[in-house]
Amino acid sequence: MIEDGFYYDFAYQRPFTTEDLAAIEAKMHELARADLKVQRSVMARDAAVAHFKSIGEHYKAEIIASIPANEPISLYGQGDWQDLCRGPHVPSTGKLKAFKLMKVAGAYWRGDPRNEMLQRIYGTAWLNDKDLNDYLHRLEEAEKRDHRRIGRELDLFHMQEEAPVRCSGIRRAGVYSRT
Repeated sequence: MIEDGFYYDFAYQRPFTTEDLAAIEAKMHELARADLKVQRSVMARDAAVAHFKSIGEHYKAEIIASIPANEPISLYGQGDWQDLCRGPHVPSTGKLKAFKLMKVAGAYWRGDPRNEMLQRIYGTAWLNDKDLNDYLHRLEEAEKRDHRRIGRELDLFHMQEEAPVRCSGIRRAGVYSRT
């Protein structure tokens, strides 16, 4: 979980497209309508490592292997799908009413640029459509006031090949001192 949302990392053979996000979100809505019970189970660490390796989930097996042997490993799932998660979760998928997948970004496995680049899908979930729509509206309003976009549009920031610029980090009246 992250502030105002969630993410899930994927090792996928091609970049996700906006059509992929729409299809994934449609499947999420289908699962929400199915109102499947979310069940928690616990495994010993070594059994969980073996389980995830056996189903080809090597990243999850690596995460679990790094957890101390005496700590139980919690899994959550619905229907025939189960995943590694600390929880807690909603009691059933039917409780998930208002959510949206927001964007895709790259994420190095375990935050290390020497590791494989994964695809991270970010999303947000709210108690109801009104809260979701309010949140999306706040994001739109914030984007309108984004200083990086406004600065480019007003040509407040520019670079010239003939005179490379370094910012000294000193701020005066909203303009960075240049050296």
